Amino acid sequence: MNILITGGAGFIGSHLAEQLLLGDHRVVCIDNFELGRRENLQQIINNPRFSLIEGDVSNCSFLSELMREEKISMVYHMAANSDIQKSAKIPNIDFTNTFSTTYSVLESMRENNVKNLFFASTSAVYGEKINVKLKEDMGALAPISYYGGAKLASEAYIHSYSYMNDINATIFRFPNVIGPKLTHGVIFDFISKLKKNHTELQILGDGTQKKPYLFVLDLIDAIIRVSQAGMQGVNIYNIGVETATTVNEIADMVCQKLELKDVKYLYTGGKCGWKGDVPQFLYDLEKIHHWGWYPSHTSNEAVKATLDSII
Repeated sequence: MNILITGGAGFIGSHLAEQLLLGDHRVVCIDNFELGRRENLQQIINNPRFSLIEGDVSNCSFLSELMREEKISMVYHMAANSDIQKSAKIPNIDFTNTFSTTYSVLESMRENNVKNLFFASTSAVYGEKINVKLKEDMGALAPISYYGGAKLASEAYIHSYSYMNDINATIFRFPNVIGPKLTHGVIFDFISKLKKNHTELQILGDGTQKKPYLFVLDLIDAIIRVSQAGMQGVNIYNIGVETATTVNEIADMVCQKLELKDVKYLYTGGKCGWKGDVPQFLYDLEKIHHWGWYPSHTSNEAVKATLDSII
């Protein structure tokens, strides 16, 4: 199978490319390198079944031509703005990099009669629903971040393109994904801050924010298992772990890993790290568990494994 990965040089996309090449596939990655890094693909860059192309996924004519030239039969659409704090200040980032890239992918698939899609969505589509178990079929989705809004709009377009063009799409709503090659997020931020000043650490919010953290290789296992099962229509899955980790616990684990003692925590206050941040959420994972998939790391174990890989 000829597979296209958008955002293929990114944190998750590069892990996905490595695993897909272990199967009998040819993999083409496209990335604009705003967040992606060429070094993420060093292990596979010389593989004869792998190609890396620099380009803008939101450029529909460019992407359509690429799909035609490479005879693509399946797309893993991973390209998006994943720096939610940044888009909170510059909303156009999510319109261009998150929503417009999805439209470009779908239109290019339509033009080239490509019928199979995997889409990386997010827990942010649900909005702020505290003490509610989030199920894939629940209504009243109300994102509170530009990122969540762009992902939910993307899901809507996927549904319409699927119906109009007989496209089969698997959608995973990601939680916080961490692991080797991590480039941003709370763990990355804490490490950067403590390397600059090992006596104190600024923590956004009150530190009690609590979320499930999923190890990236556990995620990749689920993506490949479900997306290549030949399901028809649009199928949406929550993906994650049953456990969760607080921001304070992450700070403690980072300090311990860096062998720092008596670090003073300085809180900015409030229940959220920034406007648009959802301080906690709880997934219903029954649907993904029906596939026999369970993560090999708890949330805390995922944090520790990530620290082992980057420090």
